[in-house]
Amino acid sequence: MSMYGGFEQVGSLGTSLPRNDEQTTTQAGDIVLYSGSQIVVFYGTNSWAYTRLGRIDGLSGSELADLLGSGPVELSIFTE
Repeated sequence: MSMYGGFEQVGSLGTSLPRNDEQTTTQAGDIVLYSGSQIVVFYGTNSWAYTRLGRIDGLSGSELADLLGSGPVELSIFTE
């Protein structure tokens, strides 16, 4: 994933997924789908139309900024 806008990490999924975009104001920790083909993890806030996927709990906004706001990151998603 790559930093974008100073408040999010964005990564291409390489495919398009079904989406249900709704206008929202994100918070640090939100994980959303953008344009059906990009996953976004926020360490700040933004207002736009996204499909909510989930969120990272247990870390403060400043902890997320420290973790995600200093360069590219790799994201792994697991399902049970």
